[in-house]
Amino acid sequence: MRWNLRMKAAEAGIWKSTEMRRRLADAGLEISAGKMSALWTGTPTTIRLDDLDVICAVLACEPTDLLLCEPEKVAARKPTKTVEATGGAVVTPRLGRHRSVPPA
Repeated sequence: MRWNLRMKAAEAGIWKSTEMRRRLADAGLEISAGKMSALWTGTPTTIRLDDLDVICAVLACEPTDLLLCEPEKVAARKPTKTVEATGGAVVTPRLGRHRSVPPA
C-alpha cells in the first residue's frame, strides 16, 4: 500500500503538516507533533480507523484515496519456484504426514 496523505492534503490546499494538524484538532482529533510528522512524511504501518475517519472527513475523501494498492509490489514479493534451485524437480511439502510419535 502507498500512503497518499500529502497529495490529498495538497489537493485540499494544505501544504504544511502543522496546518493539517490544526484542521484535525478542529475536527476533534488531537495528534502529537511526532505522530503528525510520521503520518506526513512516511507510510504508517498502522493507523486507527477512528483517526482515518477524521482524516478523510477533513480532506473530504475516502480511505481508498489515502491508501493506494500497489499490486506490482505484491507480485514482486511472491517467491518464485525455479527448477534449478530444487535440483531439477519441483518440491511440494507434504504437511501432517510421517510424524514421529512423542516420547512416552
